[in-house]
Amino acid sequence: MADDEDARTARDRWDDEQPDVLGERWRARTLHLRPDAVARRTHVDPVATLVRRLPDAAPSRRAVLHLHGFVDYFFHPHVGDALAAAGYDTYALELRDHGRSIRPGRPPNETTDLATYVEEIDAAVRLLRADHDVLVLLGHSTGGLTAALWADARRGLGLVDALVLNSPWLDLRGSRVEQTLLTRVIDLVGRPAPRLPLRSLAPHYGQALHRDTGGEWDFDLAWKPHGGFPVRAGFVRTVRRAHARVARGLAVDVPVLVLASDAAGPDRRHHDALLRTDSVLDPAQIARRAPLLGADVTFVEVAGGAHDLALSAAPVRERYLREVTDFLTALFPTG
Repeated sequence: MADDEDARTARDRWDDEQPDVLGERWRARTLHLRPDAVARRTHVDPVATLVRRLPDAAPSRRAVLHLHGFVDYFFHPHVGDALAAAGYDTYALELRDHGRSIRPGRPPNETTDLATYVEEIDAAVRLLRADHDVLVLLGHSTGGLTAALWADARRGLGLVDALVLNSPWLDLRGSRVEQTLLTRVIDLVGRPAPRLPLRSLAPHYGQALHRDTGGEWDFDLAWKPHGGFPVRAGFVRTVRRAHARVARGLAVDVPVLVLASDAAGPDRRHHDALLRTDSVLDPAQIARRAPLLGADVTFVEVAGGAHDLALSAAPVRERYLREVTDFLTALFPTG
């Protein structure tokens, strides 16, 4: 096992750190990945990006690694500040074709298999484990689903010490009939026609977040456009297969904290509670599926939370961050 780990580490190709778009306290470095199915079509190899918050003083032996969702990337310096105050170095992994890892010639956010992301998650975890005794994986939305599947596949190896999931995508929103029929159709269509576009995201949630359209947050609309990127059949097929795995039960062997809003809002139209409800996923589904992730799962309902709880109104996001840091402090006391 050790020889295999050494061989894989030797293949990790990291560029040197560079200043990051988040400002002077942040750095980013590129990981060059092996050619994938998209590269065979486009002749452009994939990359991932690791973002790091510089520590306030000496580096910590504890770290949190953030995984973003679909049509998303890390633009959350306030999360890094809160984790730093709790004694954790903050890192964020931008998966291939997302955010900082988008490259000309490769379609953004396109995948036919969530397991593809194992390569960059493994590489980032290997890098961080060299300098940290405690490592926590924090995933949001599709990143929460990916993080749970990764932790289940890597159980027994001691690679991470806890899992925190912010509104993880554990089931498909909609009626049971819609879910069943759509899943059957997508499973048939998604394999022979993975690039078939099915729909686009509604723009209302992104517009409510962005400072230029009345929101609080400044993010790059090339990396996180309000209307998203095309939702393709291959992507939905792999997500629904992942949902089925969750429904059968995972066996994540580290403590898991799952957090979600207390209410769902309409997901296809504008409404006044876009940032007070989850207008992307259904929190009731998250609550039902959370216990299936492993033997040690804590579920916390965050009243008034937006889909990304870290981007909720100030009092709500402060409560979310407090729940996360209290959970970690209880697991890994510093005294």
